[in-house]
Parts: sequence; structure tokens; C-alpha cells
Amino acid sequence: MDITNFINNEEQIPLSGFWLDNYEPATGKIYGEIPNSNEDDVEKAYQAAKATFPLWSNTTIDERSKIMLRIATLIEENIEQLAAAESRDNGKPLWLAKAVDIPRASSNFRFYGNAITQYASKSHESIGKNTINYTLRKPIGVVGCISPWNLPLYLFSWKIAPAIAAGNCVVAKPSEVTPATAYLLGEIVKKAGLPAGVLNIVHGNGASCGQAIVTHPHIKAISFTGGTTTGAHIARTAAPMFKKLSLELGGKNPNLIFADCDYDKMLDTTVRSSFANQGQICLCGSRIFVQQDIYERFKTDFVNRIKKLTVGHPEQSNTKVGAVVSASHREKIEEYLALAKAEPKNYTILTGGNRVTVANFEGGYYLEPTVIEVSSNDCKLNQEEIFGPVVTIMPFTDEAHALELANGTKYGLSATLWTNDLSRTMRMTQEIDAGIVWVNTWLNRDLRTPFGGVKDSGVGREGGFEALDFFTEPKNVCIEY
Repeated sequence: MDITNFINNEEQIPLSGFWLDNYEPATGKIYGEIPNSNEDDVEKAYQAAKATFPLWSNTTIDERSKIMLRIATLIEENIEQLAAAESRDNGKPLWLAKAVDIPRASSNFRFYGNAITQYASKSHESIGKNTINYTLRKPIGVVGCISPWNLPLYLFSWKIAPAIAAGNCVVAKPSEVTPATAYLLGEIVKKAGLPAGVLNIVHGNGASCGQAIVTHPHIKAISFTGGTTTGAHIARTAAPMFKKLSLELGGKNPNLIFADCDYDKMLDTTVRSSFANQGQICLCGSRIFVQQDIYERFKTDFVNRIKKLTVGHPEQSNTKVGAVVSASHREKIEEYLALAKAEPKNYTILTGGNRVTVANFEGGYYLEPTVIEVSSNDCKLNQEEIFGPVVTIMPFTDEAHALELANGTKYGLSATLWTNDLSRTMRMTQEIDAGIVWVNTWLNRDLRTPFGGVKDSGVGREGGFEALDFFTEPKNVCIEY
């Protein structure tokens, strides 16, 4: 698959003539090229967006909604093609792409196609002053959306859908590691009737393409999902330019398991929350803390379940753990595994820790799902985001100890709490430092709710009307009568 930029509803090659190789994680082989766009391509995309903004921002809410709903339907109708492209590009099991990634991308467009028709502003009458105030919500203009490689179309659409629903035009950069479904989306939005210039997709790496979007003087807002280090760089760059910023960054999420939990449900869900998408989800519960009373039972049962997970080619129906996304990412994960092997006083590898060779796909980027018992929450494996099929486990004594462990990192994206004690639930959910807390469930999302983290996990919120708020500017109008 040779991929091109999508600017003004047309496929376009990079102006520089520079290209990047696109690798298939399951085989380790190059299977196409993508543009390595730079500031010239971004400028061309911006000019297309700028020219279209007056038209699109004044398009009726009903018309915008109809186009969004057509995009959602076309994604559903092309689920086989999109899921196959996502699986091949990312290394995730094909069944997972069909069940989660592509349906969620459709849901994102459908949700905001409907939400924009219900998005209302406020008015305030001042009795005695004979004045009325009302608030307008105006689209910002041209905005930048930069999305990651772990859930490519899912998170790409999560940003684009509210941006265009609110009346903005978009310059978007998908990850250069997983560009395929963003490329395919271009043809879908064109077929759905989205006017030329509303959505412009430029491919390339962060240094040349992403940086050009962030530093462009007239792109007025940046929505970014990715690593904390990159997010900090974007904040330093964009803040002096007074751009609006939404940054969804890293996580090191605690999974707190109390002895009074529904044990079987907890165990099933914890297996999934640990290794779904090869552990490459910012919401995975990568630090598992278990109350001392059931710790040994859990350790035995959990490790036995993990040993049974099938690592294999993404297209194989029995595959539970596919390939990690790239050779460089596998090497990063392996650095943490090497540390665990080198420090047996601090780490005990209970299962996993090695590469896997898949027959006929020996060049693929496969790793065993790995469970590591740690002696301290302050260790490197508990403090740094590994973002792979690796989880740590350790016991806690009581509620206060669990809370100390949960909050003992610089991150605060999500947390999972397993207990049937209502009073404990109310206390813990108040005190856990996280933007999202799941109780007796995981990754159970209602698109109306706000999504985002605290501390080094980011600033701002996505989802629901919060996203429409981000992609609009409020204007107060005061009339005296």
C-alpha cells in the first residue's frame, strides 16, 4: 500500500519528494511507503482549510450532521477493508480491529453527528438591569489534530469528528507508524460529501510534519494524543503562541483488587485490561495491586491464565496477543525486561519476558505477555510507562496502603477498583488521582463523559460536549433593553 497525503479532497505526493518506509509488524517487512511531509505540505493543507472555513463554518447544523452520519455509515460498510488495514498496519489481532477499533471510529462520527444538533449555548437575564446576556459558541478556525499509533482510526476519528462537527477545518497528522486507515478515511469522507478542504490529512514524522502543525502561526488549536515527553514539548512550543491545547498523554494505571471483589469477574477483566492490544493502550492496568489476603491465590491464577494466551499472527482467529507495533518499540520494551532479569532482588519474572518466534513469520515483532512481581512501587518498572505486554504485581495491606500505591506516580490517567464495599468505593474514588476511575469494570466508555488525565497524563478533556467546547470559542453578548 503506497499512501499519499489527502489535501483539498485530492491525493497528493509530498512536495519534498521524501518518503518513509511502512513496516508490517507481523512480518517485519516493508509493505509500502508514506509521505514524509514538511512545513510546505502543512502550509498547503492549511491554505485549503483556510479557504473552506467560511463555507463550512456557516453550513447548517443539520447539513453537518447528515454528512457526519454518512461518514459513520460508510465506515461500517467498509469494516472488512478497514479492519484488515488496521490489523496489518498495527499488528493487533484482526478480530480485535473488527470488534473494537473500526466500530468505535464509526461511533465517534455518529455520536458527534448527533451531539452537534443538541449542543446549546446559555442565556442569562439580569432582572432590574433590563439586560440579557447570551453566549455564542463559534468554531475556532483551522485546528491541528495529531493522533497516536496504538488505536489508529479509533483515536484519529475521536479528534476529527468533534472538530469538524463544531464547524472547524482540520489539518490532521496520523502516526507515521500506522497511517493506513487514516489514508482510507480520506476516500470515505469525500464519498460522504464532506466539502474539499474541511479535512486535510498530512503524513510524516513528528520532527518534520507534526512540528510544522504545532508551530504554524495560524493553526489556532492543537489536540494531541501521545507520550508525555512529546506533550511537554508541544506545550512549551504552543503556549507562547496562545494556542488552545488538549493533551492526552501517558499513563501508569493502577488496578486495585480488594479481597471482597467478585473474583471470577475481576480475573477475567484483569487479563484483558493487562494485555489487550499487546498492552499498547494508555488505559491498560499496568500496575496490579492485590490485597494481601488473596494475593497468593491471585498470583497463581493470573499467571496460569497468562501462560495460556496465544501469541500469533494477527490474522489467526485464536491469536490473543499479536505483534507489537515496531522493531524499535519492541527494543524499548526489552530494555525493561533486561533490567528485570538483571535485578532479581527487585524483580521476579513470573511468566514471559522473551521474544516469540511465530512459524512462517519469524521477522515479526512478537513478545511473550509478561508478569513481573516487584518489591517496591518506587522501582523503574512501576514508575515509567512501558506500553507493552508487561504488567507488574505486588500486594497491599489495607485501604490506605492501596491509595498510597495508586497515587505514587507522576501519572494520573485512569484507575480500576475492584470491591463490593460501597463505602470504600465512595472514599477511594474521591481520593484516587486519576481522570477516570472504573469500579468493577474496565474500558467501559460512554461517549458523553469527559476523557483525560491529571498530573503528567495531560491537560484538558475529550469526549461529550467537552470536546465541542474545546473546538469552539465562547463569545458573550450583552443587550440592554
